[in-house]
Amino acid sequence: MTAIADRPVRPAGMTRAELQQHVMDLAAHPEKWRHLVSFESDGRHYVSLHRDGVLDVWLLCWKGAADDTGWHDHDASSGAVVVVDGVVRQSTLRLAGEPLLEDFAESESFTFGPDHIHRMAGVAATSVTIHAYSPPLTKMGQYSFGDDGVLRRTSVDYEEELRPR
Repeated sequence: MTAIADRPVRPAGMTRAELQQHVMDLAAHPEKWRHLVSFESDGRHYVSLHRDGVLDVWLLCWKGAADDTGWHDHDASSGAVVVVDGVVRQSTLRLAGEPLLEDFAESESFTFGPDHIHRMAGVAATSVTIHAYSPPLTKMGQYSFGDDGVLRRTSVDYEEELRPR
């Protein structure tokens, strides 16, 4: 952070707390997104709710554990997620030991920075989440483990559906 005339200036983008407040506020107004909820597609259903130069917001519909993102990051973006229906699981990659597993139910939320590697999946038969990213997503990293156990990162477009590799 730099200061200009004794006033702090942060880099363009929203803080994790601001992102979390945004998803919580949006969750409280289902008239803005409820009509977009769908479980008809074969994979996870996702819809862009908003995108500008600072903020990227998505609605995601999950059908149980089969809707698994695989290991991924959000490149340079921080994020916030709120569960509006059902339960989802976040698994956080740890080098020493098993992944950290956290289940989030309706009205619960979490945030993460651009250095975060995780995977998400539905837990309930159906779940709905709202995600916000800042700066807006342009690409993400998708991770896989080779036969030799080496972790590899592939850069993917932000609109590509994430699946385990």
